[in-house]
Amino acid sequence: MDFNLNEEQVLFRDSVRAFAERHLAAGALERAHSDDYPWDVAKMMAEQGLLGITASEASGGVGGTLMDAVIAIQEIARSCPRSADVVQAGNFGAIRVLMQYATPEQRERYLKPLLEGTALISVAMTEPNAGSAVTELTTTAKEDGDGFRLSGSKIFTTHGTHATVFLVYVRFGPGVGNIGSVLVERGTEGVTFGKQVRFLSGEEWNPIFFDNVYIPRENVLLGPGGFKKQISGFNVERIGNSSRSLALGRYAYDVARDHVLTRKQFGRPLADFQGLQWKFAEMKIQLDAAQLLLYRAAASADRGFPSAEETAIAKVACNRAGFNVANEAIQVMGGAGYSQDSLVEYCFRRTRGWMIAGGTIEILLNRIAEHVFDQTFPQRLPSLAKVPA
Repeated sequence: MDFNLNEEQVLFRDSVRAFAERHLAAGALERAHSDDYPWDVAKMMAEQGLLGITASEASGGVGGTLMDAVIAIQEIARSCPRSADVVQAGNFGAIRVLMQYATPEQRERYLKPLLEGTALISVAMTEPNAGSAVTELTTTAKEDGDGFRLSGSKIFTTHGTHATVFLVYVRFGPGVGNIGSVLVERGTEGVTFGKQVRFLSGEEWNPIFFDNVYIPRENVLLGPGGFKKQISGFNVERIGNSSRSLALGRYAYDVARDHVLTRKQFGRPLADFQGLQWKFAEMKIQLDAAQLLLYRAAASADRGFPSAEETAIAKVACNRAGFNVANEAIQVMGGAGYSQDSLVEYCFRRTRGWMIAGGTIEILLNRIAEHVFDQTFPQRLPSLAKVPA
């Protein structure tokens, strides 16, 4: 069993690293604290073939593997943590589902500008009363002539304040079997946005309201019965989430390591103190262990969508490692790490959010336990089990 990247992957890693160091490192701090989406970075990445890495060449992509996308997101984050968001948006989650299931017309209309870095897609899934229990969503798409009428609302939409198109989870009828998704462009009549709210991470979101919005039939990505396909695609989003969590933890680790090697107290470098040596040893163990779990999930997925169990394990491990390491990095750096003059505090804030986004740690532990015991553990009360979801 070989735990190292192969020759082709090493060459790809080195080329992405060189690109990031040359074009992204210098403006990393400013990007991290900007409210704007880094469109300039998206266009540069499109030119480098870093968007649509796993999309087929026929659809405008690179035809690479999910492991390639993981390598890319981690190498970009080494130089610019915020720019890793662009790799995420261009390879994981909603765009991956679009790559897999879009019609030729949808690929030309929506996927092409996404891969060119001139458009941005956001998944609109969570609702005020449907978070972890996503099957309880109430946004409906009811037939109306040659199309549908969309009514409902969504919250917590990543990149929602900048997205040009939304992949909206909808209910075509009662029950899980009637859940699917439609594509809705920003500016469509009947689509309105609520007040912007800022997360701890610095990212902003706003509620989205759909008031009897007309959706032509050609904008349906997955009709009734599409829920399982969408959730399988969501496992890929979790791979991206895991990759960024780990990459930002490693960024904080590297900064903190340099700090303790150069900062002196009591006439000695901080690295000479055993208490800090042990902290770094523990951080290294967490990062390396999570990295192997992430690679396992990504490598197993390259013949299709990843294993739900392996993805859940990787996300829990990477979320915990990324946050714990960023937290310890702040501690060993003191005020220097806690200050916004350093990206360590940014990594801390971002990694904390990913323990919630994309499936909470607790929900994923439930899923892992189901695989351990080879049975399901319903979360609904028995009296509610027959209520249409």
